[in-house]
Amino acid sequence: MPPAKTDQLDLWAESGLDGDVQVMVDFLLPTGIYIQMEVPRESTIQHIKLLLWKEAQTYPLFSLLGEMEGHMFECVNQAAVHEELEDETRRLCDVRPFLPVLKLITRNCGRAERILDSKIGVLIGKGDAYEHSSHCTCDYVLDTASLKVSLHCTVTELMDQALKKWQTTHGPEEDIGTRSDYVLRVSGRFEFLFEDHPLNQCKVRYVARNSLEMSNYIFQGSLLLIWQKYSTLHTVFKAMGSLVSSFIQVRAGLFHGTELLCKTAVSSESSSRSEHVWNKTLEFDIAVCDLPRMARLCFAIYAVMDKVKKQRSTKNTHLNKYQTILCSGNAFFFLCVADELEEMLNPIGTIQTNPYTENATELHISFPEYSTQPVVFPAFDKGRGGKKFYIELKEIMERDPLSQLCENEKDLIWTLRYDCRENFPQSLPKLLLSVKWSKHEDMAQLQALLQIWPKLSPRDALELLDFNYPDQYVREFAVICLRDMSDDELLQYLLQLVQVLRYEPYYDCALSRFLLERAQSSRKIGHFLFWHLRSEMYMPAVSVHFALILEAYCRGCIPHIEVLKKQVEALNKLKAVSELIKLGTIKTKTKQAHLKEAMMTCLRQTGFIETLSDLQSPLNPNILLAGVHVERCKYMDSKMKPLWIVYNNKLLGGDTVGIIFKNGDDLRQDMLTLQILRLMDLLWKEANLDLRIVPYGCLATGDHSGLIEVVSSADTIANIQKTSSNMAAAAAFNKDALLNWLKDKNSGDALDKAIEEFTLSCAGYCVATYVLGIGDRHSDNIMVRSTGQLFHIDFGHILGNFKSKFGIKRERVPFILTHDFIHVIQQGKTGNTEKFGNFRQYCEEAYLILRKNGNLFITLFALMLTAGLPELTSVKDIQYLKDSLALGKTDEEALKQFRQKFDEALRESWTTKVNWMAHIVAHPS
Repeated sequence: MPPAKTDQLDLWAESGLDGDVQVMVDFLLPTGIYIQMEVPRESTIQHIKLLLWKEAQTYPLFSLLGEMEGHMFECVNQAAVHEELEDETRRLCDVRPFLPVLKLITRNCGRAERILDSKIGVLIGKGDAYEHSSHCTCDYVLDTASLKVSLHCTVTELMDQALKKWQTTHGPEEDIGTRSDYVLRVSGRFEFLFEDHPLNQCKVRYVARNSLEMSNYIFQGSLLLIWQKYSTLHTVFKAMGSLVSSFIQVRAGLFHGTELLCKTAVSSESSSRSEHVWNKTLEFDIAVCDLPRMARLCFAIYAVMDKVKKQRSTKNTHLNKYQTILCSGNAFFFLCVADELEEMLNPIGTIQTNPYTENATELHISFPEYSTQPVVFPAFDKGRGGKKFYIELKEIMERDPLSQLCENEKDLIWTLRYDCRENFPQSLPKLLLSVKWSKHEDMAQLQALLQIWPKLSPRDALELLDFNYPDQYVREFAVICLRDMSDDELLQYLLQLVQVLRYEPYYDCALSRFLLERAQSSRKIGHFLFWHLRSEMYMPAVSVHFALILEAYCRGCIPHIEVLKKQVEALNKLKAVSELIKLGTIKTKTKQAHLKEAMMTCLRQTGFIETLSDLQSPLNPNILLAGVHVERCKYMDSKMKPLWIVYNNKLLGGDTVGIIFKNGDDLRQDMLTLQILRLMDLLWKEANLDLRIVPYGCLATGDHSGLIEVVSSADTIANIQKTSSNMAAAAAFNKDALLNWLKDKNSGDALDKAIEEFTLSCAGYCVATYVLGIGDRHSDNIMVRSTGQLFHIDFGHILGNFKSKFGIKRERVPFILTHDFIHVIQQGKTGNTEKFGNFRQYCEEAYLILRKNGNLFITLFALMLTAGLPELTSVKDIQYLKDSLALGKTDEEALKQFRQKFDEALRESWTTKVNWMAHIVAHPS
């Protein structure tokens, strides 16, 4: 018998393993008839409807149902949301209703569009937050039409045209009434147009009446610029919700990027038990006219318990709306529970409201009304600064991105901004950090300067997408520079470009449009853009934003939907198998053997075979996974029981392709590390140094789930050592084991080639693991291919976060360089100093190449700071890179430092062997 299920109601998790391929389903018909019947779990919705139709013929009122195609099923899904099953090609076991109950309902018009909506919804994994947002807006978005009219068009003429358009869209049979039943309302506002005047003369009034939405209509004459010089910003607020404490306080601050614009404001303590109301004004010491366009107002609400601040919720919001209008009037937000951060306010956090409103703290804010008319951020002015040359400028501009600028240096840079443009155009990020964003004159001059700034290289422009540069014009300039990227280069940095979408204040931005344009023109870019976005759909802070981009991509590339849908369904099947293994894992060998057989039985089912066959690999869309080689599949004996799946591949002449499916591990840190290794390999090759790196594929596909490529013809150092010794404890100290293994796999010239491959790859990984601070380097995390290439796997510890036991670091060497590695490099000859000298030269050359690109590495890690990676949470983590690359030192000083680390790694390699011995003893099989 298969393992017991955790939930007796989960009828779909182990489809067919117990021999029962049928499931009893309750059907509710629109005629009021109730039918209960057994249907195959693996059947499509279309087939099940056909079975129901035949059965319903024997029940009363069948003639009232009408045509079968005029109906579809509705169910309650696993998210407890009503779901209409428009796409009838889906299998019942893939739909996975919460209970086996299907309701037959009548189809509405527009079926093709609804089917497309359904497919996209299933494909991108719309979460509760996105569904909630869609339901709030869908009713009017789907019924909105665009009209291009003259400003001299009258209200009556516009209404006639709008009703005519509506009639054309919805069909003549729909009764939409007459013009007198409607008024025109300004989109997004309770402002209505009255009297039959031209639009450019219209006034607005507030009324309560049926309205006809005017989408995208702008009053050109009613936006009055009132950017008063001496008005200060202030807010009035109250809060209610989940903070349970006798005393509550609110702290608020104004930020531009991470720069605090003025002193923070703090409220008095509120002692209410439920709703906390202050009705007091928080004032900020800054004039409205000096507010940057992308200023953020950041709130933190916290409980005060015994004079200690605890249980914190935060919210960020922009002071200017999308149309550059200053916020005014009442607003309310649902706050997010804050992570454990050093600072009370978190300007780098999301500006999106918490979609999970049930238990969220609710904050009500009243922004001041400065005028009866909206206050609009002004267009930029043009200005010129002085032109002088200072020698210190060059030294400042050559510093790394983590270096702080003092006030004098900022003043110097700003004074010489035109010299920066002419002589150091790549210094734009430092110029931006020198702008006084609280002075609108400086902002205007900068925006004018951007119009004539030379285009940066794409690699230099990446830094401008960091959170420190929130200005809209700066980010648009960065995207213009990115347009020079080739497809391959864009793929190299796509991971970071997706992450920095979090920093964009609006869904419709230059970066979103750029990524969508490139995804439409390249199927491979579209493939990885889809997976990078979909893998984080479970995060409330980005779920709506990412879902909108995913939907936009799917609607623009409809042929790709079925290809991606096939991959999503296959991953869902693998997840079901993984859950089966986890539930049934028992330590005795007899039970493990039975569990493996249950896994194979599952993979042999018709539904699994069809879903898992003939799909493009999510790891590489150029690889076609033809069919599962069930006999060679297994699950691995680590904590999360990853699945080892072997595929036949028609495109590789009969060779097999292996993938590892992980369910329960966050692969995003591995994905980042492998991306950086791939970049290092590219930079080395650009310098004519090929160090034979093996950056295997790794892709996060969801919440703690993803895929890893299996590198063919490779084995771990641990296995190689264990097969050469009868005693586990002695295996780690056998320096001949690795060389003998290569000799078994190669002979003659092939052996010399394999040793050269080993030498080059060992040099590359010694430098890479040192620079990135990769830890936990036991002998099961280092592998060697039969061709000689050495490579590292499993990057759970990076940036110097080495594992320790009882406060003692397990790893005491800067990187792994053991004497058995040297034994291979020297071809088994102790006195072969020439080969060892070449190896050392490779390491030093590789290190200097990475140093030249140190700013790029720092930028790429900085852009990932808000991704939520466990060992990359603050700028302090990135400081490790600056230290390992010795940035700020000369090449001679840096090379001296690296040589000391090289000697230390070789001298202390005995500690590595002791660690390997302990690992082998602890993991004998």
